Amino acid sequence: MIAITPELLTRFDVSGPRYTSYPTADRFVEAFGEAEYVLALQQRRSLANALPLSLYVHIPFCESLCYYCACNKIITKHPERAEVYLRYLSREIDLHTAHCGKGQVVSQLHLGGGTPTFLSDDGLRELMDMLRSNFTLAPGGEYSIEVDPRTVDAGRLAFLAELGFNRLSFGVQDFDPDVQKAVNRIQPAEQVFALVAAAREIGFESINVDLIYGLPRQTAASFDRTLAQVAELRPDRIALYAYAHLPERFKPQRRIINADMPMASDKVAMLSRSLEAFSRAGYVYVGMDHFALPEDALAVAKRQGRLHRNFQGYSTQPDCDLIALGVSAIGRVGATYSQNAKTLDEYYDLINQGKLPVVRGLALTRDDLVRRAVIMALMCQGALLFESLELAWLIDFQEYFAPELERLQEMQAQGLVAISAEGVEVTEMGWYFVRGIAMLFDKNLQVDRNRARFSRII
Repeated sequence: MIAITPELLTRFDVSGPRYTSYPTADRFVEAFGEAEYVLALQQRRSLANALPLSLYVHIPFCESLCYYCACNKIITKHPERAEVYLRYLSREIDLHTAHCGKGQVVSQLHLGGGTPTFLSDDGLRELMDMLRSNFTLAPGGEYSIEVDPRTVDAGRLAFLAELGFNRLSFGVQDFDPDVQKAVNRIQPAEQVFALVAAAREIGFESINVDLIYGLPRQTAASFDRTLAQVAELRPDRIALYAYAHLPERFKPQRRIINADMPMASDKVAMLSRSLEAFSRAGYVYVGMDHFALPEDALAVAKRQGRLHRNFQGYSTQPDCDLIALGVSAIGRVGATYSQNAKTLDEYYDLINQGKLPVVRGLALTRDDLVRRAVIMALMCQGALLFESLELAWLIDFQEYFAPELERLQEMQAQGLVAISAEGVEVTEMGWYFVRGIAMLFDKNLQVDRNRARFSRII
């Protein structure tokens, strides 16, 4: 494997966006609200050849608190709260279809959280029925759900398949019992192995496992054991995330003991050994935080240059509109981003007023769109082709991005990119730091002291 020098580590041990969008969500403004979002929906409705939609539904409820979690969630032991929430989701869907029309084709659906499997079987069926009665779920689409292994058994997985889900994502994070105890998420490896075996028997098209490195009490050696177990488990996809310890922003993380946190050098070792372990096990490094078996659709899309990135990470779906439903959910329609109210009380109150619960967002400028194209090309294809971007956006790339290209020269000297007359290519070493490369083209990035809102690159 490539050796990461201490100099590179020192330079890139900084905070930066994950670029599931550009501009990033911290740039959203309250001046963008329901009226602007409704206009975007209506403009989409007027298009004769609109691409199929992507849908995201946020289910915020969890039965217990995982200390590392930075998601918008509500800890509760009361399932009736989900019943109320579903009624409001139904009303939010009605508000959407009033503006964009019923029956819009959907080729991708993702249920995230929180814990989507917090919903009862009746609740999940109710949710899928309301989606199907308002949208057209295309045959062969990607329909995925995030699963907490502690909330399902083989019978429940079969029920999810019956509802139409064909992709599962299991939250594992780490198999080490000591680490699980430190983050308050106890789930034996045997349980996960049994569920993955059952999911394969049922016939799910793709099974993903989420892992996190940099958690309390993790060491390179302990994470090696988790990596070996995951290689034995052999899911179709692996999402490997760096833990972002931001206790000043996320209250649950204050329960983590600082002395238990691994050093930055240990995190780099975990990342490097993860890349080596998964490569040895036959996985394709899709980029940044995703791995896939060669025959999986994500790896195929990477080979064919069809990879995309959205608010859920890397995706095989075209650059399509995303309607986001539920509290705090973030969507994209046309050249706009929007986010729903972050608290249940505000979300419910706006819907009770007959309003879509959008409280902030952004209408992208032409410069935003150009830079988004550049950043996503780097993040997804690992390359910039000057001519293609010039034809698409009617710019002279080397003139438009002269300062950025000058700064890229230093990265070329460090072996992170290769610059030619035709474009820029991210090197194998550069993939470790692709966020840092993309950051050069981010016009909105604040000075270093204001980047603490983001996770660290390493």
